[in-house]
Parts: sequence; structure tokens; C-alpha cells
Amino acid sequence: MLRQSLQQKLQQKLSPQQIQLMKLLQVPTLELEQRIKDEIEDNPALEEGREKLEDDYEQDDYGDDLSDSRDDFDIDDYLDSDSSYKTYSGGSGTSEDDDYQVPLSGGETFQENLLKQVALRLRDKKLTIAENIIGNLDDSGYLRRELINMCDDLAFKFNIMAEEEEIEEVLLEVQQLEPPGIAARDLQECLLLQLERKLMTSDEDREELEDAIEVIEKQFDEFTKKHYSKIIDRLEMSEERLKGAIEEITKLNPKPAGAIKESAAPVQHIIPDFILTEEDGELNLTLNARNAPELRISNTYADMFDTYDKSKKTKEDKKAVLFIKQKLDAARWFIDAIKQRQNTMMVTMSAIIEIQEEYFRTGDETKLKPMILKDVADKVGLDISTISRVTNTKYVQSPYGTFLLKSFFSESLSTQDGEDVSTREVKKILENIINEENKKKPLTDAKLAEMLKDKGYNIARRTVAKYREQLDFPVARLRKEL
Repeated sequence: MLRQSLQQKLQQKLSPQQIQLMKLLQVPTLELEQRIKDEIEDNPALEEGREKLEDDYEQDDYGDDLSDSRDDFDIDDYLDSDSSYKTYSGGSGTSEDDDYQVPLSGGETFQENLLKQVALRLRDKKLTIAENIIGNLDDSGYLRRELINMCDDLAFKFNIMAEEEEIEEVLLEVQQLEPPGIAARDLQECLLLQLERKLMTSDEDREELEDAIEVIEKQFDEFTKKHYSKIIDRLEMSEERLKGAIEEITKLNPKPAGAIKESAAPVQHIIPDFILTEEDGELNLTLNARNAPELRISNTYADMFDTYDKSKKTKEDKKAVLFIKQKLDAARWFIDAIKQRQNTMMVTMSAIIEIQEEYFRTGDETKLKPMILKDVADKVGLDISTISRVTNTKYVQSPYGTFLLKSFFSESLSTQDGEDVSTREVKKILENIINEENKKKPLTDAKLAEMLKDKGYNIARRTVAKYREQLDFPVARLRKEL
């Protein structure tokens, strides 16, 4: 049975302005600049520049300027338009028929580079097979597709009948292209291709290169597992000769396509949101000027609103007043939101500096104190989600480098003396121990845990293994060197 009833319910909802402010808080400097440009294009009542005081104007000139601007501006152009205020580049005075070409930056992919090379070496059927091989290379430059399957690809896509042996013959041609090691089917073949190319073109270190080829060709599994004693016994090779061979192997590139991709990739620069300097023992924090743009309300729109508001209320006047009021309110809110963003960022960063002052004065990571979002939120009286938005994708430029704000946060760990220390401090000490270890006899995770315990950090072996992996160190066996 259906019933109707009245209920009272208390709900808390964010206003559209609050939602937009949250979005402004989390955008980095570069995105903020674009956001401001979009807002200026969308709202003619918002202008760039410092807010002028009455003393900055000459009375006569002010009247002339206002008169001229009103003559040039007709509110009917906005009210009678079929579409809303245009937000495309160029503003309302730009013709949509104009042909704009936006310059795009891009680099040559490694496949395109290889196709140019192969076009100079092969023709007709072999060229088509080579192009199909290059199209099947992965991002590292390896050929992962079986040759027998490529026979079917050529038959269905290009109506070309080719045997597996014929495709392998073309593959050998492709493997002669630059960079060395391209189109290999596995890591072993990739390293062998590079070593053989070096042996053909180099007059020096031939003995080391020949030994390296023998190691990769005959003892590849033992080499990857660093079972050096087995390699020495099986190849009847001295430790010095094996050491020379390993030095040659470590110079090789396991991802041959990476060199071309890196050269083609655009360089990305980090724009710091905060700048921290130290002068006469004092830490000075400033906000990047690009985070503090000068914005103002258009005087033309403000005066126009007063004029229409005081005039007789015809239907057109009411539409004009409503339009101008909406634009002025949006402009005022946006300026206030930008100022609130600046204030929130400065308050948050100042709290981080206060907590981590010893680190910012010395640059020593072992001086970092344990700090979580709640610590900063309690200090500045803001919500944890707000602190998360402020610190996300934001960078600070300090005398010791430019760092992501998130990197200053870490969990706490109790020492044997009951003192709380940062996990970052423990990781730094662990990193120093591994870097200073004897590479002929690397330290196991159990031994690392014992050494940390001797320094006062009571950490389980599992935790040591987790921290070691986070620091990108392999297990002891794989860190072994001759």
C-alpha cells in the first residue's frame, strides 16, 4: 500500500563554490595558470592586473575612459546571442571561421626510426616482411611474436606467402639496424647481438668481449643468478677474466628501444609551488609568484551594473542586471577562492617546515621526523582531506633540491629507547649500510636486521625486506660482485 508522509531530514552538502575551491587546492602551478586563463575567457567581468584605488585615477580621464568603454560595449551582444559567451581561444571577438593551427611537440618513435633505416636496405617482399616485424616489436624493442604466427599475418594482411625460414632471414637484416640489440627475441639474444656488434667494430678489449660472448652464450642462466663460481669451473676461466667479461656485459642496454624513446621524449620541467631559502639562519618561505596572480573586477562591468540597477526596470533591463550580476559574483568568488588557496597553501607548508625544521636546515634525511597528514591537520586546524589536496602533486624548492611534499610524510617507528623515529630515517640508514657493504659478500636481510637492531632499530626481517625492495635493492645473491 502506497503512503505519503512528511519527514524532516538534516543534510550537509557542499556548495558549488566549495567544490570548486577543493578542486583549485589540488591543482599544481601549471594547471592553475591554465585554469585562470579559462576563467578570464569565460567571464568578461574578470580581468588580470592589480586592483586600482581611487587615488590611482585622474577624475577627468576616468570619466572619459568609462564613457568610451560603454560606447564600445553593448550588453545586447551577449543577451541576444544564440550561444553563450564563447570560451574558445580568442574570446568573443574572434571569428570561428579563422583557421588556427596549434603547434604540437612530438618526437619520432623508435618504430618510425627503424622503418626509415630498413627502407634504405630492403625492397618489395622483404621490405613488407621487415615492416611487419618492426610493427610487432614491443616498447623495449623485443620481438615477442612467434615467426610461425607471422607467416599467417603476412598471408591474411598482405597476401604474401612466406616461409618461417624466409622471415628469419629478414629478421637477421632487421637486427643489423641501429641501435644494436633491436628485434631480439629474448634478453640473451639481445645481449649477444650487442656484444657481436662491438666485437666487429672495436679493436680494443677483444679478449673481454670474446669472454663475455662465451658467458652469455653458454652460461646465461648461471650469469643471471650470479653463480660465478660455477661459471669459473665450467668455462675454466680465471676470476679476473670473468670480472672483465662482466664489466663488458654491464655496459650493454637490456632495452635497446629505450635509447630512441628517451631522445624523442620531451623534457618535463618541475615548477615548484613553494620556494624555501635560508638567510642569516632564518628559513624564509615564499609562494611561487605564478600561484599568486593579480586579478580584479572589471570597472566597466561594475559601473554598468550600477547604471542598469538604478534605471527603470524594463524587461530588457532586468535581463541585463541579472547577466551582469552573475558575472560579477562569479568574478568576486574566483578572486576570493584564489586568495584562500594561497593562504591555505602557505599555512600548510609553514606547518610542515615547523615540524621538519631540523631537516630543512641540514638536508639530512635521517633528521626527518615521523609525520602524517593528521599531524599537519591538527596543527593548522584544517581537515585531513584538505591537507591531502594541498600536498598532492605540489613541490617545494629548497637549498638541498626540489622535493614533492608527499615525500616528507612517513610513519613512525619506535626504537629500543622508546623514541619515535621516521621510517624514512630507517630507510636512509639501511641504504647506507647496503651501499657500504662488501659486494663480494653482500649482507642478507637477516644480517641487515641484526645491524639495524645494533643501532637501536628493532625491525623484523620481513620489514627489512620490504624497505629494501622499496629502495630498489635486490636480494643479497643478486647484489654479489666479483
